[in-house]
Formats: sequence, structure tokens, C-alpha cells
Amino acid sequence: MAIKTFRPITPTQRFQRLNSQPHLAKKRPEKSLTKSFSKTGGRNCYGRLTSRRRGGGHKRLYRMIDFKRTKLDIPAKIQTIEYDPNRSANIALLAYADGQKTYILAPRGLRPGDRVVSAAVAPFNPGNCMPLAVIPASTKVHAVELYPGRGAQIARSAGNSVELVGVEGDVATLKMPSGEIRMVRSDCKATIGEVGNNEHGSIKLGKAGRARWLGKRPRVRGMVMNPVDHPNGGGNGKSKGGGGRQQLVSPWGQLAKGFPTRRKSKESNNLIITRRNGRKTKSK
Repeated sequence: MAIKTFRPITPTQRFQRLNSQPHLAKKRPEKSLTKSFSKTGGRNCYGRLTSRRRGGGHKRLYRMIDFKRTKLDIPAKIQTIEYDPNRSANIALLAYADGQKTYILAPRGLRPGDRVVSAAVAPFNPGNCMPLAVIPASTKVHAVELYPGRGAQIARSAGNSVELVGVEGDVATLKMPSGEIRMVRSDCKATIGEVGNNEHGSIKLGKAGRARWLGKRPRVRGMVMNPVDHPNGGGNGKSKGGGGRQQLVSPWGQLAKGFPTRRKSKESNNLIITRRNGRKTKSK
């Protein structure tokens, strides 16, 4: 994979950076593994706006991804690597020996024709899925379960991976991409390797229209609004809101910088050893 640049013939092409992926399949997705879904436009069931700056975008089909990998001890052959408009990672179409087909997140380095398997014990090759208890320490894994049987919830975006620090008894210690170190149960499943499409973060859209294709509406800073529209609005010249030096907040008064929004009553707080800011949690 490589980032594709353009001659600056137009203002759009001057800054445009796209991800060139010639290995992706140029065909429609597997029909039995897709379903239609309607977009919300950021509205809830009452029609009220709950998430700003969403709307429009190209029509999409949802690809049903197998995050649980419950088909054990049956090898599968990778048929195609495909683009998925619903996520940053690419997806791989697996064909099992018994004829069933599923989609999984495409690990880095996997190509059509390779074989993967989900088992209690399997070779430590990219794409193979197994419990954390049997994976060696310092191995990079992705698509990790937070609770056994719930399906992969950790490290699913493009280029992401988690480092397995070690396993002690029924507890495995993981180092997250953010730097956070946390514990999960050792019988949680994980997939060997990193998520592919690691150059996704280097993409530059180049024009506003491409953002609209993705369903992203324009974003307006609170500082340039009027005081009636935003707490940071108003003031003469470039100010931090209201003509003074107020704290930067959301339209509803929530502090925007440096304020922890994670709930203190969350059950998984006890499983965090070191937070992403480097602070160690209090041992109980």
C-alpha cells in the first residue's frame, strides 16, 4: 500500500492524499453477508439532534463481520480483501471447508489464498484466533474481547494492535494503543497480528465534497458564534469566548479540555492498572 499524490492542477489536488490499494477486490460484497440500514443524521428516536455535524453521505450496505469467531477448528481460506465503507479497516472474506462464508477484519500482511483458523490452540500466524491464555507475551494482537463470548471490542480500527504484556492465571495484561495498561480475563479471544490498512491515517480528503460523501457536515467553532449560540461566543477580536478568558466548554457547558468524562462508577475501572496519561490507579 502507498499514499497516492496528485499533480496540483486544481486546488483540490494540491493537498489531496489518497490510499492506493490495488489488492482490494473490485466486486460487490457477498450478498448473504450484507444488510441495509438507514442513517440517523444524528437524530434520536424523537427526531432531536443528539450528535452534531452528521448528515448526507453516500448510500451504504452494512457488512456483517464475525467478531466472535465461534467456528472452531475448521480452517478457512481467504478469498478476497475488500473495502468496507463502514469502518477504517479492510475486511477479508473467508470461505470455510464446509462451504460457509464470513467476513473478518483483514490483518496486516494477509492476502487472498492464505488460510486462517480459530481454535483453542493454533499456530501464531496473522489472522488466527485463540484465547489470550495460550498466546506468548509481547505478541501483538487485535480484535480482542473485553468479556468472553461477547465478541471483539478492542483494537478494531485500521493499523491498530494491542501488546500482550503477560498472562498470570486467569488474568491477562494488555497494553492499549493509548498507552493504558489494563487487565482482561485470559479466556478472552484475540486475533494474532495488526489490523491492516495502516496508512488510513495519512489520507487527506483535499476538498469539502469528499467529506460530505462520508456523511460529515461542516463544523463551526464556538468562538466565532454569538453568545446566544455558544458559551464561548462573543468578544471583540479573537478571544476565548465571551470577551474574557473562560474555560473552553461545549454548547451545554461541559468542559472541553482536560476534564475526565469517564464515569467513576464504571465496573471496568478496577481492571485498569495504568491510565493513558501515565497515572497508576490506586490498588484496592
